[in-house]
Amino acid sequence: MAQTMKALVLEAHGDIDTLKVVTDYPRPSPGPGEVLIRVGASSFNYHDVFTVKGMPGIKVPMPVVIGLDMAGQVVELGAGVAEWRVGDRVLVNPLNKAKGLMGEMLDGGMAEYCRVSTSQLIAMPPDVSYADAASLPVAYGTAHRMLITHNTVKAGDKVLILGASGGVGTGCVMLAKQLGAEVIACAGSAEKMAALTALGADHVVNYRETDFSKWAIQQYGKPQRRTYEGGVDVVINFTGGDTWVPSLKCLKRGGTLLVCGATAGHDPKEDLRYIWSFELKVIGSNSFYDDNLSALMDMIQAGTLKPTIDKLLPLEEAAEGLRMIRDREVMGKIVVTP
Repeated sequence: MAQTMKALVLEAHGDIDTLKVVTDYPRPSPGPGEVLIRVGASSFNYHDVFTVKGMPGIKVPMPVVIGLDMAGQVVELGAGVAEWRVGDRVLVNPLNKAKGLMGEMLDGGMAEYCRVSTSQLIAMPPDVSYADAASLPVAYGTAHRMLITHNTVKAGDKVLILGASGGVGTGCVMLAKQLGAEVIACAGSAEKMAALTALGADHVVNYRETDFSKWAIQQYGKPQRRTYEGGVDVVINFTGGDTWVPSLKCLKRGGTLLVCGATAGHDPKEDLRYIWSFELKVIGSNSFYDDNLSALMDMIQAGTLKPTIDKLLPLEEAAEGLRMIRDREVMGKIVVTP
């Protein structure tokens, strides 16, 4: 096996063009309790945009191979590894409990090979592709935990999803529909709206042209403080910023605001009057666990879930895929095949 490999490497924080595809990156060898996988597919998340730019308080060791999400085949075993075999197909949970996130604190999946702790491995069902599996962790795993684990959406609920065209958003649309909800998907273009309708959304709103909060109130009535009439049951908001107060305004009395991120700003203007006056619930959901990822792969195996993949790119074009995510040109996931 060659001693070097092709990889997408971050050597200094900056814009997307700071990423470089190199062909001579050292191929890792697995240590005790680790395996080496031949990466079958890796997918981007908005988190990778933050990693490239740099985040306050997080010191990324350079150089680093980016990419949190990956699936592949075990090709080499480290000392003491007995529960896995060469040839096993695996999905990787990107959180290494000792060292942090793959693609941030240690080398990630945008490479031909990746060294992974066995504690991060999840066996893949036979009919799940590497591309579908690699789409799951950060996006669909987060959506699954937020909706299923926390039991936040029930049949008949009116669920408004902001940023519905991204990875987490498409996962929320599909899972909310499976739970029997009436889904309102918000996106920024006619093309994305059409794609979300095809995905199963009952209503689509172009947030660039229409105030989503006013649309919801016009559609379902103004939320009432003394009754439970008007408004939507659930708003899924992982954008934050100036969408926060409008989200509060369109929720019915007793409604729920679900939060798993803040891509447009973590410190929004707040209006506590809505929270107490309408007895709103604000529920945070952080990350995902192996059971979420296993459940999602079982759904793919059973044919009840198909991750939405916008583009399947070779490693040489991976940086362009991340630019598309940054510029919000993506419907679903960008998957890279090293």
